[in-house]
Amino acid sequence: MSVSSLWQGRIDAEDGAAGHRWHQVVKSAVKDTQVNAQDVVLAGYPNDTGVAANKGRVGAAGGPNALRQNLASLPWHLPVQLYDAGDSNISTTLADTQQHYASLLGRHLHQGAHVIGLGGGHDIAWGSFQALNEARPDKRIGIINLDAHLDLRRFDSGASSGSPFRQISAYCQQHNKSFDYACLGISDAANTTALLDYARESGTLTLNDYAFSAQHALECVQPLLDTVEELYVTVCMDVFPAAVAPGVSAPAGLGIPPAEAVLFIRQLAAEVRTRSLAWRLSDIAELNPVYDSDHRTARLAARMVYELTQAMDQAAR
Repeated sequence: MSVSSLWQGRIDAEDGAAGHRWHQVVKSAVKDTQVNAQDVVLAGYPNDTGVAANKGRVGAAGGPNALRQNLASLPWHLPVQLYDAGDSNISTTLADTQQHYASLLGRHLHQGAHVIGLGGGHDIAWGSFQALNEARPDKRIGIINLDAHLDLRRFDSGASSGSPFRQISAYCQQHNKSFDYACLGISDAANTTALLDYARESGTLTLNDYAFSAQHALECVQPLLDTVEELYVTVCMDVFPAAVAPGVSAPAGLGIPPAEAVLFIRQLAAEVRTRSLAWRLSDIAELNPVYDSDHRTARLAARMVYELTQAMDQAAR
């Protein structure tokens, strides 16, 4: 199935441009497409080999297309252009696949676009970080992750969807960079003592699922926002309760309230704007259509993409 065939949906012709939806405004971004600063570019990461390596339920490779289908009929409110850069190439190794994805993102980050990655396993994060770090090498990057899992696993025997932030931490140590990472919505029941210990050792900011609210989340990330210059926000769909997000690689027993996550993203945008920080990159991870009853997870993931798109635009104005 071609990417372009997924962008179909309702048309309210009687309302003209004021009734436009995502499928009516999206354009294809090929290699030589020149996008403007603050335009929105979507990029797919149709890969779940990292999930398999992490012993999770495979199927997240179908996440990007499921997201496109559920984004198609959402209303388009922004005064910028929307592009779909398609999917990155999948290679025989996870590292090469992540590098292909980083190259796809990097092209548009250099153009000043707001880029949103459509995953795919959470190994998308290592590719995302590489792209942003290459585009802004002299900037201090802060990472905010909404996730039940810290994803700080050791990767001595190979990287996986459980290791991207440990890889980022290792890179920062090797290159004398600060590792600024906040993981919000973590479950003590989903992270080993070794992971929790490394989170403390690395200075990771954490907020438990049972304590999550927009206010507590914003308070938690204040020390990070005080020091960074560039922001990368990633949302793992397994941070939400299994009842509303069954289609993930590792369903949550508790999870965080979706409405509080939306409110946090909106408040974060206002905070980023006040501080004049740059927020150019976000992504969605672990949407697994194979297990998604009634497209519930895909619909929620599409709402998260909608909120991130609005927030990044607001933060830049």
